[in-house]
Amino acid sequence: MLIRSRRLRTTTAMRDLVAETTVQARNLIQGHFVQPGKDSTEISSLPGISRNSVEATVRQVESDLKLGLRSHLFFGVPDPSDKAPDAHAAHDHEGIVPVTVRRLKKEFGSDVIVMTDVCLCAYTDTGHCGVNEGPVIVNDRSVEILARMAVAHAEAGADMVAPSDMMDGRIRAMREAMDAQGFTQTGILSYAIKHAGAYYGPFREAADSSPKFGDRRSYQMDPRNAREGLRDALLDLEEGADALMVKPAMPNLDLIWRLREKTLCPIAAYHVSSEFSSVKAGARMGWLDEANLFREHLLAIRRAGADWIVTYVAREALEKKWI
Repeated sequence: MLIRSRRLRTTTAMRDLVAETTVQARNLIQGHFVQPGKDSTEISSLPGISRNSVEATVRQVESDLKLGLRSHLFFGVPDPSDKAPDAHAAHDHEGIVPVTVRRLKKEFGSDVIVMTDVCLCAYTDTGHCGVNEGPVIVNDRSVEILARMAVAHAEAGADMVAPSDMMDGRIRAMREAMDAQGFTQTGILSYAIKHAGAYYGPFREAADSSPKFGDRRSYQMDPRNAREGLRDALLDLEEGADALMVKPAMPNLDLIWRLREKTLCPIAAYHVSSEFSSVKAGARMGWLDEANLFREHLLAIRRAGADWIVTYVAREALEKKWI
């Protein structure tokens, strides 16, 4: 008897029948950048993505809902005049993110899942993810500010806060601060494994968050290490995280898989700006098949074990039926 695996690949219907991995709207989280004022600003390095006003964001989310896209992650881009050494605008209850969250919840209620990025990089005058003393990014004082930021977002109605700063102990501090204010139902999606490196260039243009000195290697993880990331991810669960994120996604499929084997909680992966923009650039040059390559990216991330994928291509993939 000759075993022929090809028998199960003969037609599209047969391949669909035996497919082990799918990507659906419910697996995707669309990233948004929100800014003060009434205008929208195109982001040259993220084709098709803009910094939007609150009202433009509401209209975009309404359109996304019609595609079945219910989960959204919001990044604030404050007025440059609000950047400061103490990042005070990050926890302003009338800041751009809380205002956006309140507006979305008023308009859509529980029909949308509103997640908010919690980090200081867009709010410090240095572009770093924490406050500094000279060249040193100070952990504990940064954590205090981040906890206040999480409370401001929870008070506005965020379903989940998503700390991306990578300061030690911030999950426990946020959980305790939100619980103390009565926001026990607000979830935490921890950027649990987030590597320092070259994958975030377009994002830094989008969020106006490039470091003014040095780099982020003293607090973001070393991509040479795997056990370190797994250890810190499991610590985040102990501190109160409800779900864990791995970033960037494609270079870390091994860590998504290994983390999936170690925990039963939801796992997200961030298909980051360079992963998105490099495909867009290659497609513009005619070098690659954009639809199929994005599809393969998303399938690979899901196959590795991610339940959720944060990606800038979520909307387009659904609009154009790439998945």
